[in-house]
Amino acid sequence: MKIQLLLFLAIGFVYGVRSTVFTIQNSCSYTIAPATLTSTGASVITGFELASGSSKSIDMPAQWSGRVWARFQCSNNGGRYSCSSGDCGSGKVTCDGAGGIPPATLAEFTLADPNNKDNYDVSLVDGFNLPVSVVPQGGGCPSPDCPVDINAQCLSELAVKDGSGGTVGCKSACVAFSEPQYCCTGNYNTAATCPPTSYSNFFKNLCPKAYSYAYDDPSSLFNCTTGPNYLITFCP
Repeated sequence: MKIQLLLFLAIGFVYGVRSTVFTIQNSCSYTIAPATLTSTGASVITGFELASGSSKSIDMPAQWSGRVWARFQCSNNGGRYSCSSGDCGSGKVTCDGAGGIPPATLAEFTLADPNNKDNYDVSLVDGFNLPVSVVPQGGGCPSPDCPVDINAQCLSELAVKDGSGGTVGCKSACVAFSEPQYCCTGNYNTAATCPPTSYSNFFKNLCPKAYSYAYDDPSSLFNCTTGPNYLITFCP
């Protein structure tokens, strides 16, 4: 048994197999409904409710890429679950492979890439709905975040309102206007032809460590080689 254990550990070391845990913390003053969307790798729990001050840990596959976001102002009227912000349209607390409807603040990950690095970021490319931070546990790796409530400062042409007139999301210019110069498409599909705009600068000035538009890589994409666990906090 001891020999088998040593062999398993040796194989795991050689091939970079490791376990990663995401701990999702709700530091908002109200209940939220975090969700995940898997791009590659085995799927994990796709949605759940989290009361204010509580947290939930998720065991992630050894190699995984996808996103984490959170919904809020959710209800279950007539047996159909829906949220005013970040809703995925599944009609349930689980999103079952559906992504969040923009605007939604995203924490994006690629775990254990071919160089055995984790790549991660906080993205406002689709807009903002909740403050969030991503903190690798164990030290030594950078921590992207958007800790500011952009909803409170959102430009009127980007704001998404709830039924009572409160702002529950702030669209990116791409989502709001669907124009190539804001979406970096068509003739604007390179970093050279799609520079920052006044709208992306609005987000960048408030959250300098978050993606503000598609070609914001130099200041917004982070990586870590130590294979840490991650604390993802909404309303940090």
